[in-house]
Amino acid sequence: MALGPRLDLRQSQSLVMTPQLQQAIKLLALSNLELDAYLAEALEGNPLLDTASGDSDAGPEDPAPEAPAAEAASLDADQALAADGGASDDLDVDLGAESFHHDSASDSVGLSGDSEGIDFDSFAEESDSLYEHLLAQVGERFSGLEALIAEQLIAMIDEAGYLRADLAELAQRLGVPLALVEAVLAGVQCFDPSGIGGRDLAECIAIQAREADRYDPAMATMIAHLDLVAKGAFPQLKRICGVDDEDLADMIRELRGYDPKPGLRFGGSVTQAVVPDLYVRQTAKGWAVEINSGTLPRLLVNRRYYTELATGAAAKSKAWLSEQLAGANWLVRALDQRQRTIVKVASAIVKQQEGFFLHGVAHMRPLTLRQVAEDIGMHESTVSRVTSNKYLSCARGLFELKYFFSSGISAVEGDGAVSAEAVKSRIKAMIESEDAKAILSDETIAQKLSAEGHDIARRTVVKYREAMGYGSSVQRRRQKALAG
Repeated sequence: MALGPRLDLRQSQSLVMTPQLQQAIKLLALSNLELDAYLAEALEGNPLLDTASGDSDAGPEDPAPEAPAAEAASLDADQALAADGGASDDLDVDLGAESFHHDSASDSVGLSGDSEGIDFDSFAEESDSLYEHLLAQVGERFSGLEALIAEQLIAMIDEAGYLRADLAELAQRLGVPLALVEAVLAGVQCFDPSGIGGRDLAECIAIQAREADRYDPAMATMIAHLDLVAKGAFPQLKRICGVDDEDLADMIRELRGYDPKPGLRFGGSVTQAVVPDLYVRQTAKGWAVEINSGTLPRLLVNRRYYTELATGAAAKSKAWLSEQLAGANWLVRALDQRQRTIVKVASAIVKQQEGFFLHGVAHMRPLTLRQVAEDIGMHESTVSRVTSNKYLSCARGLFELKYFFSSGISAVEGDGAVSAEAVKSRIKAMIESEDAKAILSDETIAQKLSAEGHDIARRTVVKYREAMGYGSSVQRRRQKALAG
């Protein structure tokens, strides 16, 4: 068969991700706070975008639709998503009985009749970090080269208060004797809080015992054998320390009074408060889901400004202005679509997990992204983006949207299933209510859950218990023995 060149005409289809589509997908995955930062950049880059707080004489503007923000999507048990996610039925609200959410602190001004508004002095001042707190004490004790060494040591203390450094390496790097570094460290260990600068738990506890003037030979021996304390080997401890039962009990009681992580009293970094993206409340007509619009600016398209700039402008300038106008209009529509999609997904979650909102975590149902996607007629990837980094506030607290998705534990009788979160909650309740003299083993917990109708294996109980941070039955028995 001879080989030769030839021309063929073929047709094929492919999905092209336009910049607008990529941006819309990005907007969907952002939380409200992240979106606020994104919109701030958009306002800086597009002169035709403005916010509702702009001048009133800016001209006729196109406001960004606020249907999901101003009007809540009302749900009930029988008809949760019969209407479009953006449709807004009037909520049956009793102005005298209903409590409304306040999106920001300024919404509460004047509600109490106080003409002075917000008392800014009531807001707590941010505390110093551990590093700043220790650094402020250097000048009181050291100067010159010793102060430099102390600053280097403080920089290597972690947020729990432990020194994570090799003193010999530090001495070599600074070109100073190792004895000088050790002497400076001894001074740093006298700083507030007590126990700071320890290189391990034993040294941290020993520092606190010395400052409490309780570092006698018996206590020093006990601190040197903390592994025996953790194991609950009290007869062996009495023999090693040379004390009786009463003295040992006093020493253990005092040991429990020391702080194993003294540095955690100080904030190592600024704590970011979680702001809910959605509010859910129960009304006379069912469940109301609304967007938290307090964290988002209200975008407007300033058409008057566009007209003024386009009048008499060159062809290239007009083309650029038209491009900016199209981008502004698209961003407004994309934000409206984002709000509607979020409300639609959240409404489906509330419909599926109504038992949780009414009765608590014990009534959570197993739920997957596919179920919600099929319910609202969207793709699983869209539901995944909507539920990422977004939080829902309801009467039961603040929850991430991902929290409502969990696998299911089948029932013993085979009629239905329960959410893994509900089973975890039951295991937690069993462990926290157990008696010190009757610690439940994993097998016993599995048998109790089976008796309650949950088909669960012992290894699954172990997995859930460890995920919640609870130790084994042996570890819990020792902890309760130490706690007295």
